[in-house]
Amino acid sequence: MMKPRPGLPAAAAALLFSLLVTLLGSAAPAQATTRSHDPLDRHTRFYVEPETNAGNQARIWAKAGRAEDAKHMRALSKVSQAVWFTSGTPAEVRKSVQATMRQAVRQRSVPVLVAYYVPGRDCSQYSAGGAPSEQAYREWIKAFASAVGGHRAVVIVEPDGLALLSSEPWCGEGGGGSTGLPEDFSLVDQRFREINYAVDTFRRLPRTAVYIDAGHSAWQQLNDYDAGFGVPSQQLGMASRLLRGGIAKADGFFLNVSNYRTTAELTAYGTDLAKCLRHRQTTGAATCSQEDLARVTSDPRKLTHFVLDTSRNGLGPWTPPPGKYTDAQDWCNPPGRALGARPTTRTGNGLIDAFLWVKRPGESDGQCTRGTAGPEDPEYGIVDPPAGAWWPDYALGLAQRAVPPLN
Repeated sequence: MMKPRPGLPAAAAALLFSLLVTLLGSAAPAQATTRSHDPLDRHTRFYVEPETNAGNQARIWAKAGRAEDAKHMRALSKVSQAVWFTSGTPAEVRKSVQATMRQAVRQRSVPVLVAYYVPGRDCSQYSAGGAPSEQAYREWIKAFASAVGGHRAVVIVEPDGLALLSSEPWCGEGGGGSTGLPEDFSLVDQRFREINYAVDTFRRLPRTAVYIDAGHSAWQQLNDYDAGFGVPSQQLGMASRLLRGGIAKADGFFLNVSNYRTTAELTAYGTDLAKCLRHRQTTGAATCSQEDLARVTSDPRKLTHFVLDTSRNGLGPWTPPPGKYTDAQDWCNPPGRALGARPTTRTGNGLIDAFLWVKRPGESDGQCTRGTAGPEDPEYGIVDPPAGAWWPDYALGLAQRAVPPLN
């Protein structure tokens, strides 16, 4: 998840851009979100699961005499992490969410819940899956929301759901061909309908905050034009995706889920994105220049807010050795990374509602081969665990290098 993608030849990019604009049209201006029901305030205590992989690992290592390693895992197990819901029938997801909500109520805490079931999830790659149809997705989301009910919660809607649209030419479904252009543009409109439905459904809950996907600071351009060139980009810019995806109805957007960008870099990008949204919402403009952004208010009350995933960004992203790999996959289980800032609403920035641990530290990004024949990951000399599987040694490294240190 949350991986950058290769570009397109200029001619193909221009054609793709024009087709997307024709299909989607321009987003109607809207005002910034009213946050009257936001469950987040400076006193928010986030939910911590009572049983975790890290807690179990601490017990295993303590029994094996690895006292220091067990201490790190025990500390990791006490940090709030998002609870992901990725499969199941509507009845099954309702039951699972209800169980989490009951535990959170007992703790008097606010759970962070991830809805990750959109059709065509992750472009059929490492985290492939999702609902079999748009209607099945709607029923699943409706059941999810009914289980949250009137309780306090934060919902993260579909990581990669907008930044990695199912229409992109390198996506496994509906696209490809000799031109490199997608064959079925209806997938674009379907994805936006699905995200909007999720936002509308969760937004009706009285004490739930909902955030939608905005990728991260090293992935999508803000605009539909490549910076400095004034020519169509190979993709809709992130501002266009958010506007079409229902940002005006959401509490904000999220950045950096399953990635490693620094908090400073994400803050700068998120601020620019919030200002670009404001500029486009209030003027009807189709794009944003640096001059436009400079004229936009910095008042957090008038801008779209966002949250950051700081679960693994303590040391920022990995810089692969120059020339070592044809595809270094720097997003995929990069070596030497660290836990980042603990989950909190006290971010020191009025635009950032919270630092969250959305990606669960210690769960693999996938089986990375970095452009080699594999199946081993050359950085570790082993076959990485599948995406989402617990990897104790990787978790330990993140915890040992944590910034700030784990207590």
